[in-house]
Amino acid sequence: MRRQGARTAALVLCILSYLLVGAAVFDALESEAESGRQRLLAQKRGEFRRKYGFSAEDYRELQRLARQAEPHRAGRQWKFAGSFYFAITVITTIGYGHAAPGTDSGKVFCMFYALLGIPLALVTFQCLGERLNTLVQRLLLAAKRCLGLRRPRVSAENMVVAGLLACAATLALGAAAFAHFEGWTFFHAYYYCFITLTTIGFGDFVALQSDEALQRKPPYVAFSFLYILLGLTVIGAFLNLVVLRFLAASASPRRLGAPESSGPARPRRPPRPGGCARVSQRVQRLETCARDNRGFSPASSPGAVRGGEADRADRPRARRRSI
Repeated sequence: MRRQGARTAALVLCILSYLLVGAAVFDALESEAESGRQRLLAQKRGEFRRKYGFSAEDYRELQRLARQAEPHRAGRQWKFAGSFYFAITVITTIGYGHAAPGTDSGKVFCMFYALLGIPLALVTFQCLGERLNTLVQRLLLAAKRCLGLRRPRVSAENMVVAGLLACAATLALGAAAFAHFEGWTFFHAYYYCFITLTTIGFGDFVALQSDEALQRKPPYVAFSFLYILLGLTVIGAFLNLVVLRFLAASASPRRLGAPESSGPARPRRPPRPGGCARVSQRVQRLETCARDNRGFSPASSPGAVRGGEADRADRPRARRRSI
């Protein structure tokens, strides 16, 4: 128990340290750029108000209307294709934020829908990931046999490397496709695929949001849906491998369920010199007596005593010889 508690405390400290390092790096990278964007926005806002003579209240109303119109620039979001897209983002916990229920009844249904759909999606992707890992293991084993290895085996390191290559290929394929259809750069498309398939879902890049693609481009819509579902399976399988590898590396060598010692282990007393020889001589004497006397049984052996009593019940009484 103490070893498990120490491992848990180490993991908590590790995640806290990781968060602190991430916060420091993001602060250094993004804080100055954010300040620059705020200054530019304030300058543009002042120029706009002076040019058109807007008051502060008029400008706030204009901002509110622009925010409300933003989700509708991609066309109808709540037809069947858009609703299916939203349902995927709910049960996979991607949650872009590009669309959200506007009615109270839609919000209530969304909560109950997510409550059942998220566990169902997790179990489904877990099972699919296990089957995918099994298939990759068989393919690697067949490849090693084709190479002529005498005793081919697939190690955990082989599986992790294969999973990493599969993830990189999946992200690269999606990045090339979305860069073509959306007009993004390859880097931004790769970033979108990574944020989507890891279910982070910032929403700064969202596919199917230009030129009313949800209604006008059914093949692209089908490709996007399939890519998200299959990509989540590949990424989930790889993450399962990494987590299982980490757990195997950090697991205690002691078998599960074995009680841990509450104090220091006692050193074993070394055997006396000549002890094995004396035991061997005594065993030989007992065997000799047993051959000479069929009713003989040593007093220190309960099983032998019971066996002797049963033999005496079945055989005629024999004269015992003393040692």
